[in-house]
Amino acid sequence: MSLTTEEKNNIIKKFAAHDKDTGSPAVQIAILTERIVRLSDHLKSHKKDNHSRRGLLKLVGKRRRLLEYLKAKDESMYGKIIKEIKVS
Repeated sequence: MSLTTEEKNNIIKKFAAHDKDTGSPAVQIAILTERIVRLSDHLKSHKKDNHSRRGLLKLVGKRRRLLEYLKAKDESMYGKIIKEIKVS
C-alpha cells in the first residue's frame, strides 16, 4: 500500500519545479494521488477495512484542499496537474 522511496522519487522528479523541490503543492498532490489509488485498490478487496477507509477519506480531503490552494495561487499549474493525474 505504501510508496517505496524509488517510486516517490520518480513522482518528485516528474512534478518538481526545480532540482530541490520536494514539497511544492504539485508534488504533494501527485504523491497523495498515488497513495489514494493504492488505498482504493486495497479497499476493493478488503471491504470491511474501516480504518483504511478513514485514512483514504483524510487523504482525499487533503488533496482537495491542496488543489484548491493551487488553483488560487497558480491556475496554469493547476490545469497541468489536473491533466497529468486525471483528477475530477
